Amino acid sequence: MDLFRKKSISHMLANGQKTDQSLNKVLGAKDLTMLGIGCIIGTGIFVLTGVAAAEHAGPALVLSFILSGLACVFAALCYSEFASSIPVSGSAYTYSYVTFGEMMAWILGWALLLEYGLAASAVASGWSGYFQGLLSGFGITLPKAITSAYDPANGTFIDVPAITAVLLITFLLSRGLRESTRVNNIMVIIKIAVVLLFIVVGVWYVKPGNWTPFMPFGFSGITAGAASVFFAYLGFDSVASAAEEVKNPQRNMPIGIISSLAICTALYIVVSLILTGIVPFTELNVKNPVAFALSYIHHDWVAGFISVGALTGITTVLLVLLYAQTRLFFAMSRDGLLPKAMSKVNTVKKTPIINTWITGILVAVFGGLIPLHKLAELVNIGTLFAYIVVSIGVLVLRKTQPNLPRAFKVPLVPLVPILAVLFCGYLVINLPVSTWIGFGVWLAIGLAVYFIYGYKNSELGKGSNNLDDEEDIDKREIL
Repeated sequence: MDLFRKKSISHMLANGQKTDQSLNKVLGAKDLTMLGIGCIIGTGIFVLTGVAAAEHAGPALVLSFILSGLACVFAALCYSEFASSIPVSGSAYTYSYVTFGEMMAWILGWALLLEYGLAASAVASGWSGYFQGLLSGFGITLPKAITSAYDPANGTFIDVPAITAVLLITFLLSRGLRESTRVNNIMVIIKIAVVLLFIVVGVWYVKPGNWTPFMPFGFSGITAGAASVFFAYLGFDSVASAAEEVKNPQRNMPIGIISSLAICTALYIVVSLILTGIVPFTELNVKNPVAFALSYIHHDWVAGFISVGALTGITTVLLVLLYAQTRLFFAMSRDGLLPKAMSKVNTVKKTPIINTWITGILVAVFGGLIPLHKLAELVNIGTLFAYIVVSIGVLVLRKTQPNLPRAFKVPLVPLVPILAVLFCGYLVINLPVSTWIGFGVWLAIGLAVYFIYGYKNSELGKGSNNLDDEEDIDKREIL
C-alpha cells in the first residue's frame, strides 16, 4: 500500500481549470483581508477575553495574546508561501498532499474538519446566546425548550436560533461567493467600527491600578491564557481556503493572510489592555466582557452598540467558517477521498451547492442539538496541528522542489518555520490531557474512514496524477 503517494502540483492546478470543477475567481486582496478579519474578530474578542483574564492570565492577558499572535505570525508566513505557490482550494490539506503524501494529507484534512465544523457549531451556539440577549432587550423571550442544545435536566431540547442562523448563512453561501463577500465586507466594517468605539470610549476610564498585580497567576497563567485565547485567532488559515477563487493569487494571497492577522492582533492587544484597565480582572468572568466593561463605567448606550457589533461579528465568523468547511470538502472530494457529489460545481453560481447544503445541515444539527462548550480545546489542537505541519512542509518543499516558482518566500528560512513549530508546539503541550485523548480518538476515526473509503476511491490511487517532480515543475512553469 502506497500510503505516502504525492499529488502533482501541475495536476492540482489543471483540476481547477476544469469547467465542471472550476470556481469563480472574484476575490481581491481587500476581500481576502476582510474575509480573514471576518473570521478572526468575533467570539475571541467579545467572549474569551473576560474568561481568559479572570481564570488564567489576569492583566497579563495582553502577553497571552502576543504569545498566540507570534505563533500565528510565523505560521501565517508559511501559509503565505504555500498559498502563493499552490493557489488551490483545500488549504493545509492540499499543501500536505504535495509535501508529505496522501495519508498525511487525509489526517490533516480530517483535523481541519474538526476545526471548521466544531468551531462553526460552537460559534452558532454563541450567536444564539447573543441573539436571545438582544431580543430580551426588547422584551421578547423565546420558549426555554428551543433556546439551547439538548439538556433535559435544564428543560432545553433544541437551539432553534442557532439552527436558523446556520441555515440562513448556508443559503447566502449557496447564492455565490460574490454575494457572500459583499455581505461579509459590510458586517466586518460594522464590527471594526464597534471595536474602535469601545477603544475610544474606554481608554479614558483606564485605571493603571487595575493592572496590579500584572501577572497574578505567574508565567504559567500567561501560557495557559495563550492556549485558551488561541481560539480567537482561528481564521487566517480560512483565507488560504479561498485560493482558487482569487484574482492574481500569487500577489493577493500573502497580502490577505498577513494583513488580516496583523490588524486583528493589534486590536486584540489594545482591547485586552483597556478591558483589564477598566474592570478588575477578578470581575471579568462573564459571557460579554466588552459590553460588561462599558456598563461598569455607566455607558450603557455604548454597551448596546457593542452587543449589536458582537452579534454582527459572530455572524461573519460563522459565515467564513462555513465557507472554509465547504472548500475543504470540495478539495477532498475532487481528490476522490470523499463522495464526488461534494465537488460538483453549479454552472451558473460557480459554487458547490450540494456540498454547501450538506455542510450547513451538519453544522446546524451539531449547533442545535449538541452542547459543545467542553470541546473547545479540540478546535485549538486541530488548528495548531495544521500550523505545525504546514510550517514543516515549507522546509521539506524547499528541499524536494527548490525550483518551484514562489511568488512569496518565507524570510529567514529555516528560522521562521522552526519558530512557528516551537511556538505552536508549546501551546499544544499546554492543552489538557483530555483534549489529547479526544483528538487521538478523532484521528483514529478518520483513519478508519480513509482505509474503508478514501484509499480505494482516491484519484491519485487510480494512477491519473502520478508525475515526477521535474515533470511537475515543467508543467507548472508552462501554466
